[in-house]
Amino acid sequence: MRLICLALLSILLTACQPAAEQKQPPADTGTVDTTVAPPPEPEPPPPPPIDYDSSAWTELTRLDRSIIIDMKYATAENFVKKKMYDCPRCFLRPEVAQAVVRAHRSLQQKGLGLKLYDCYRPLPVQWELWNTVSIPGYVADPRKGSMHNRGSAVDLTIVDAQGQELPMGTAFDFFGPEAHYAYAQLPDSVRQNRILLRETMAAQGFRPIRTEWWHFSFSRKNYALSDMLWKCY
Repeated sequence: MRLICLALLSILLTACQPAAEQKQPPADTGTVDTTVAPPPEPEPPPPPPIDYDSSAWTELTRLDRSIIIDMKYATAENFVKKKMYDCPRCFLRPEVAQAVVRAHRSLQQKGLGLKLYDCYRPLPVQWELWNTVSIPGYVADPRKGSMHNRGSAVDLTIVDAQGQELPMGTAFDFFGPEAHYAYAQLPDSVRQNRILLRETMAAQGFRPIRTEWWHFSFSRKNYALSDMLWKCY
């Protein structure tokens, strides 16, 4: 009988204890998470239809759109202080354009790249330059023409990852001894930048000239003079 009473007492004590608290869901504070994921980067627009003879010419931006095009003769920021091109399109012979892209991509491995100042220059523009200011050694006689008039020369420089030009000692189209490749009275960093540009271009078949650190001509193939004029839209 005593055992039965103890059992009943144990049951009564257990029943009187409060039930374990159940975990409650967090209170609704009334706030809404307004964080929105950023929209995806838009796809670049497709290039316009080819409007030139692609067997003879290549528009450089069609090969690599990360190359900066800053055609100085499409502005007044050049030695004649006059706009010579109606719009800034960079054309080169196909083999020349491919060599420029290779040079650009070799610089990209160092966190650098190319900026183009001038590419193919139509022969009518060469005549206009010559008639505006004929400077022997700097402006080619259009009766003979220049490598630019053949689509096999480029004027360019090196830029960093932010698109800023590396110091080269002078601006583009500076006609003076300071722009000569061998000019020695420059900071070592500037001379190293010129060496890097020259070696990068030489590795892809480009030949420099003595008086302009920015000018390089493709040496692996010869091309005829051209008066091709590109369209503007």
